[in-house]
Amino acid sequence: MTTRQSIYIDAFPHANPIPAACRIGSLLYSGVIYGRDSATQQVPASLDEQCQLMFQHLKAIVEAAGGSLQDVIKVTLWMKDKTQRDVVNRWWEKAFPDKASRPARHALQGDFSGTLLIQCDFIAVLSE
Repeated sequence: MTTRQSIYIDAFPHANPIPAACRIGSLLYSGVIYGRDSATQQVPASLDEQCQLMFQHLKAIVEAAGGSLQDVIKVTLWMKDKTQRDVVNRWWEKAFPDKASRPARHALQGDFSGTLLIQCDFIAVLSE
C-alpha cells in the first residue's frame, strides 16, 4: 500500500492546514505557489520579483519531496496579465535551462487581489 506524504517547507507556509504539495509513490502534486517573500511573508509589487520567488519555492518544494526540477513534468501558471510572458520566460529559462528537457507549461488568466500577479502549480514524477 502506498502512503500519502504531505510536503511542507518553512519558506512557504500555508495559513490553512494544507501542505505545499502531496506525494504518493512517485507522483508529486503541488498546491498553488506564488512569489511570497519568506522573510516578510509579503508579496512584492513587481512581477519580476514574484517570478523569482515563485520559482525558488517550486524548487524548494520539489526538493523537500526528494526530487529536483528535472522531475517536474507540468507547470500551470495563472497570470494577471498574460502579455508579460517575457518576464516569466526569463525565470523559466533559469529554472529549466535545457530547451530539450523542459516541462510542459500552460498559462491561464488569473483574477487576483492585492499585489499578486502570478501563481503556479506543478506535477512531478520522482524516483521511488
